Amino acid sequence: MKNVTKYDTAIFHWLYDLTKHRDCRAIVWLSRTGDGYLYFVIGLMLMFFEPEHGEIFLYTALMAYGLELPIYVVLKKAFKRPRPCDFLANLTAHVTPSDKFSLPSGHTAAAWLMATIIAFYYPPFALLAYTWASLIGLSRILLGVHYPTDVLAGALLGLTIAQLSLTILV
Repeated sequence: MKNVTKYDTAIFHWLYDLTKHRDCRAIVWLSRTGDGYLYFVIGLMLMFFEPEHGEIFLYTALMAYGLELPIYVVLKKAFKRPRPCDFLANLTAHVTPSDKFSLPSGHTAAAWLMATIIAFYYPPFALLAYTWASLIGLSRILLGVHYPTDVLAGALLGLTIAQLSLTILV
């Protein structure tokens, strides 16, 4: 476990150092696309304007987020992993995190959940959706609020819950 933490911290520093003394507005904006509002707008737009899969897409996403959110909260409270910006010396995050703990990354979990559901119902958009979800995760590291393993755990959580939801509803 020590080696994982060592490499996790080293990779975090390598990525975070890319943003030191730089204007991070674009990264902040990218990260904010994962705040959740966009998902709801996408779901509603598809429900109203895309008759083939729009309604089931929205229901799948709502069920998936309904499952993901409590699991995410339980994991955060169980692991209680301090955020890098709170734990590592001489490091200031580029954003204010919404909560105290870092594992798993909720932004990444939500983005991968949405990307997986998009990929299922709209396969031509799969590459775009997964690229965007990956960039959300990367942005959380670059902004100093998550370690790489937090992002990996978030991606696995989102992917798993999306697959479970699709299995239940399809």
